[in-house]
Amino acid sequence: MINLYIDFDGVIMNTIEVGYKKITDSGKEINEETCTEMYSNLNWKVFINKECSEINNSIECIQKIIDSNMFNINILSHVNSLEEAIAKIEYIRKYFKDITFIPVPKKISKTKMVHTKDAILIDDFAGNLREWTKAGGIGVRFSEKLNSKGFYVINHLDQIIDIVNNEVNIYG
Repeated sequence: MINLYIDFDGVIMNTIEVGYKKITDSGKEINEETCTEMYSNLNWKVFINKECSEINNSIECIQKIIDSNMFNINILSHVNSLEEAIAKIEYIRKYFKDITFIPVPKKISKTKMVHTKDAILIDDFAGNLREWTKAGGIGVRFSEKLNSKGFYVINHLDQIIDIVNNEVNIYG
């Protein structure tokens, strides 16, 4: 089985889009400082369950990935606070009992938390994907507009099944 890591923000749920709107609506500029401040002080249970929504049927797509029996699936998500990690875990647990959720403190690279060699990361942020591939993994960019930025690109999570089935050289 292939180790598959799926990002949460901007891939499973539209937390980034909604968060950025909150920042601009408050009259502030979107930058690292305002993002950290906003995400650290949110009521994450309300934010995830009432303000945000899943992207492109992500929950259904994850179930299709599970049903394929091709992958060991993990959710690998940066977090700014313990409350954020708990809310994300609770959200995933509503749908899936056996997927490992790995919260990564925002200041640590995802590559430092798991073995990347030959593992696939689906992420919307090209910076994470560059680090991942540099560490021996395979980066797949999630983009609703199919902007690859030099990576395999998908806009529905279950498309990873076709990439793996059709791309003989994904590991070469």
